[in-house]
This record gives sequence, structure tokens and C-alpha cells, in this order.
Amino acid sequence: MNYYITQSQAMHDVYPLLKKTKFPDIFRGQLKSFQINLGYKCNQACLHCHVNAGPKRKEMMSLEIIDQILYAANKFNIKNIDLTGGAPELNENFEYLITEARILGCHVINRCNLTVLLEPGKDHLFDFFKSNKVEIIASLPCYEKTNVDAQRGENVFIKSIEVLRRFNQIGYGSTKGLMINLVYNPQGPVLPPNQLDLEKQYKKSLKEKYNIVFNNLYLITNMPISRFGSTLITRKEFNPYMKLLKDNFNNQTLNHLMCKSMISIDYQGYMYDCDFNQMLGIALNNNIKKHISGLSDVSFSNKINTAGHCYGCTAGSGSSCGGTLL
Repeated sequence: MNYYITQSQAMHDVYPLLKKTKFPDIFRGQLKSFQINLGYKCNQACLHCHVNAGPKRKEMMSLEIIDQILYAANKFNIKNIDLTGGAPELNENFEYLITEARILGCHVINRCNLTVLLEPGKDHLFDFFKSNKVEIIASLPCYEKTNVDAQRGENVFIKSIEVLRRFNQIGYGSTKGLMINLVYNPQGPVLPPNQLDLEKQYKKSLKEKYNIVFNNLYLITNMPISRFGSTLITRKEFNPYMKLLKDNFNNQTLNHLMCKSMISIDYQGYMYDCDFNQMLGIALNNNIKKHISGLSDVSFSNKINTAGHCYGCTAGSGSSCGGTLL
């Protein structure tokens, strides 16, 4: 079944189906990371995108908000700056944020869809990433062209291969300090396979066919929210998928959840327990919206807000922006 979405497909409100949950209570520990959504504009529109990003989105983080985030990162000794979108590279202040974050001593992660680096005016970013030792986490939902194009759009696979080759040419994937990791998403309402086994298949296929190397493969479970959740509702697959996630709940994943050491910040500067809560509008600290400019007033030992989608992070071996949890 083809799970690639069209721009004309109507969106359903998913949150009412997720709000009531018996998910266990979880609490935040030491804050180490900011995951920053620089805007929802993207040059692609993929089905599994929980942000509902696309070429027509116009939301973008301002320079003022970026400076407020940098101030907070310095004040709270944040170790990791994790950039996402949309395509974060489309924000006009993208390079400024990375440069300033590196001055603060932060490790910077950029979540890249690869093809955005073929857009006009982006060619210089390869050397910029290298000079700042930016870790690249790149979406490539399969090592076969047919599957990738079905999920992400025509010719996306071959464009992605071209960009991966460029990264390899400047040392990514083989040079210490230049990390490039790939991300796999299932094409439909199923759990990801074993991460190590699939990583071996990826590395073998991409090396033999395209002479491409990379560091790690991260498997991420599709979240039943936004564009993917809406599609499940349209196809009457939402309830079966939720049952699959709940039936495979793994209590051992709870201590390794990303939300226990990070906060998510939207393009307006408001904070959330995770990127998924951001997309559902579930604000930090008992749903009272808090802005990054008031970070000192927020207690990070508070209970993390949960809903039914949290079973997506705890099913099977678990799921996070860094792959499986166990």
C-alpha cells in the first residue's frame, strides 16, 4: 500500500483520540538538551512527518527568539542543541544559531532531510557543517529507491544519495568528529524491525550500490499524530495501530525516554516536554504555556505530560530521535 500523502488530503484532529490515557507517570531529570524547531517550512511533505511540514508552511523562528534560547542555553549549561523543523536549514538565522551555540561549547545536531541541501544557496552548508563539527541525522526511510520515492516523493532517493556522497567526500561517516546517522521510518502502521539487523542491511546495500558510508542507523516509530495519525483515521487504521503500540508497551524503556533530559521549543519560543507534545499543543507544566524567556521560573522536576501517543516511544525496543532505546 502506498503511504505517500498528497497536499490536498484533509487533516483530522487526532488529539481527542489520544487525550485519555493510562500511560505511567514519568518525571524529568537533569536537563541536558534543547530540541529546537526552527520552523515548519520544508521542501518535502512526507506521510510520517509528525510536524505536518511542507513547502507551503510559513512559520519561522525569529532572531529574537534564537537569542533568548542561546541565553537560556548558556545560563543552564545546556550540552546539546538539537535542530529540527520542517527543514531547519530554511531558517535565515540557521547558521547564526549554530555558530553561537558552538561558541557556548554546545554539541549541535542537525536533523536534515538531505534534499534541502540541493536547494539554491545551500551548497556552502557542507563546509559549514564540517567546520562546526555539526552532527547530521539524515532521513532515509529505506535503502531502495522505490520505497523512498513512494513515501517522500519522486526522485527523492537519488537526490538523497547525491547529498550523502557529498558528505562522504568531506569526511562525514569516516572521520572522527564528523558523524552522519541515517533515520528509518516504517512506511505504514507497523513497528520498526530490529535496529542492528537493519543497520547491517543499510550499510551493505549503500556501500555496494553507491559507495556510501555512515555511522549509525536510527529506527523511529511512526507517531499516531498530525499527518500520519490523520491518514490512519482516514483509512480506519488508527485504533488497530494504537492497539499494536499498547500491546507492545515495554516498561524497561521508561528510564531512557528523551523527554527525561530535554525540552522541546517551538518556533515562537514556547516550551514542551517533547516535539510530539508540541505538535499536539500539550504545553509544559500542566498545560500552562511557558516561554523560553521565562525559563528560570520553570521547574524541570515536574511531571511530564503524557497522552496515548507516548506508547509510540515505549513499544518494543522503544523509540526516540536517537533510535531505539534498548
